[in-house]
This record gives sequence, structure tokens and C-alpha cells, in this order.
Amino acid sequence: MFLISLNYIKPITEVERVLPEHIVFLNKYYDSGNFIFSGRKEPRTGGLIVAVAQNIETMNKIIEEDPFFKNGITKYEVTEFKPTKYTDDFSNFFDINGK
Repeated sequence: MFLISLNYIKPITEVERVLPEHIVFLNKYYDSGNFIFSGRKEPRTGGLIVAVAQNIETMNKIIEEDPFFKNGITKYEVTEFKPTKYTDDFSNFFDINGK
């Protein structure tokens, strides 16, 4: 499982310009089962994504598809972690599609 922290490095006007393409990217990886949840930081300095993937290399390839990445809008910090305590409702996010 991965926690992806996005930090804007371009003005919010650039973020807004690329946001529709970023949403298409998010939808693609929600549909594939890789993204679990995401949202904006408050104050609006970036966002967070919780995701699953087979390994860090796969996760990095997914990030490279993000229009925010392609346009140099954000800096990414990716942290891999292994949840050890969680609610029963959360357990269905593990081993999604063999990831």
C-alpha cells in the first residue's frame, strides 16, 4: 500500500488548467482498483492519494502518467507501508487483483 503526497510547485492557476486531465487520470486508476481514496490538502497546497500496486516500480509508472507529473505541476513523495491494524471494512482493500 502506498501513501502519495502531492505538493504543488506551480501556481494554482496552472493546477486549475491541468485539473480536468488529472481527474481523468484519477478515474482510470479508481476503475482499475489501484486508488482507494484521494483528496486535496487544506490549505490547498497539494493532495493525498492512498493506493495499492504490486511494487514501488509499478506505483512510480502510474504516477508518471499523471498530467500533474507530465506538466511539472507537483512534487511527489511516495511512502510504501504495510497496514498492521485496521477495521474489518478496510480489509477488502488488500490483495486487490493480486496487487
